[in-house]
Amino acid sequence: LKMSWLKFYLPLHILLAACLCHSIKAPTTSSHQSFKTDLFNFYHSLILADGKETTVHLLKDIPKRYYFVLEESRVLSPFTITVTPCDVPIEWSILVHKASARLQGKDTQGDHDRQEVSQSQKAPSMVSTIFNYKGNSVETYMGMSSHAALYMLEFLSTERDTHITVYLTTDTTSGHLYPELPMDPRIDVIGIGHATVTLTWKHSPSVLQHRESIQYCLLVNEKHNYKSLCAAETAIRSSGMKLPPTLALSLSPYLLEPQQVMILSHSELSIINKVSSREVRQICVGTKNTYTVPSLSPSTQYYFDVFVVNLLTNASAAYTGTFARTLEEPEPKVTELKDGKVIQVVLDGKNQKFYSLQYQARHKKIQFTFQLCRGQVRVHITKNGKTVASENISGLRYFSLKGKLLDTYSVQLRSTEETNSSVKVQVSPHFHKPLFPLLPESLKIKSFSKLRTCNSVTIAWLGTQEESKYCVFKRRIEEDQVWRELQSADRCSGPESRHKSEKVLCKYFYDLNLQRAVTTETIKGLSAGTLYLFDVYLFGPSGIPVRYHSKVVKTRKKC
Repeated sequence: LKMSWLKFYLPLHILLAACLCHSIKAPTTSSHQSFKTDLFNFYHSLILADGKETTVHLLKDIPKRYYFVLEESRVLSPFTITVTPCDVPIEWSILVHKASARLQGKDTQGDHDRQEVSQSQKAPSMVSTIFNYKGNSVETYMGMSSHAALYMLEFLSTERDTHITVYLTTDTTSGHLYPELPMDPRIDVIGIGHATVTLTWKHSPSVLQHRESIQYCLLVNEKHNYKSLCAAETAIRSSGMKLPPTLALSLSPYLLEPQQVMILSHSELSIINKVSSREVRQICVGTKNTYTVPSLSPSTQYYFDVFVVNLLTNASAAYTGTFARTLEEPEPKVTELKDGKVIQVVLDGKNQKFYSLQYQARHKKIQFTFQLCRGQVRVHITKNGKTVASENISGLRYFSLKGKLLDTYSVQLRSTEETNSSVKVQVSPHFHKPLFPLLPESLKIKSFSKLRTCNSVTIAWLGTQEESKYCVFKRRIEEDQVWRELQSADRCSGPESRHKSEKVLCKYFYDLNLQRAVTTETIKGLSAGTLYLFDVYLFGPSGIPVRYHSKVVKTRKKC
């Protein structure tokens, strides 16, 4: 106990006893055990820390009590108590027992103690309940007192075990633990799109005064609004998640759990918690009070909560949450396919939109051809509304289908990566001559490490049973360009996109025996210890090229 409390130390036990007598009836034989339990609970109440947020764990149907003492003062002394439920609704109340003049500053020993307790028992009006509340909202009680008094807080959860936070302060001049909310704490929705919602809110006075230590954090989910940040974190934990400490997401990525993804973009840090296939996003946006939430699903209702957070104390205050439903995605534009015509489609990977094609068959047998140019693409084909093919494609892919005249085929294409993808598509009657050349079993280029020298490398690739033209190109690249070149290569582009100086040779070959349909080339005149990018293009009867997978080879540094 503080030194200033010493004059209350002995009267405190009498006050406790008086408060106990007010809340507990005198024991009878039948209620003796209950009385003992209440007595045990009462005397195991805890002193509530002043000026510090306290976490209180509650067991179902078992009340928990805390108390604090206010000294006598010549003027009214203010104090505030803020209780934040972190899960289910709770019941809590404040009881006060004001000390009489007899108890202040007097020695209390022996029989005199019992006499004062007896007199207090006869004056239960000295104990009163000044506040009670039931619910799961953050609630603050502001009081004034000039008398010496014992205050008792009682908390009860009737639904399940839970926890809450309690903050008591008697010093209202040294600032606030919790950031302040504006007079109007509502969040306004000022824009709604198919995949975005734009929000704005009025600035917290704390942001204007302490910009460096205060920031806004936004929480987005599809279930409901949360009245406090600890309530949101508790809900996420109950779904099987482990969260970092409150708002540590804005400070350290090393606290992330395996089920979390961190996205850092334009000075905004977003944590996505993967919970039961429905994500909960926590996005800290600094001191901006307008934000557009990206990457939402069309025609979906989302709930938005904004918290103003004190980074020094981890304390937060919640704005009044809101909700909005994203717009329905418009029907995708359908492109008609014509027999034998090749079209190239660029797919938006960021928004994951479908690209739709349609074809009405004029023959019973048709063939769809897809040549992947860049990225990864998912193809879904239906005939008269029924799925006939659905898969991710790579390289060159053919689908030969049978049906009836005037059957309607629909093709949906989607990028499976966040970057843009592109693909060439052709449909034609099955008996037409293929537009693309006959392909070998593999489009990989092989290099022979033992045949490398300081100025030459030897590469090999597979051919087919059909005589075709093959052209080899080379380009010098740097170490830091390798990944980008291999990832961004357009496999549909032909030699016309290459510089003339990059061309090495062109040759024709084939072999009826596929086991021997392989050719090699030694490229000379290279520089020692240098990286080269090699490409091979295959040309069929129609003249449309197919590009083999690029190969990077480094010449020997010393020979």
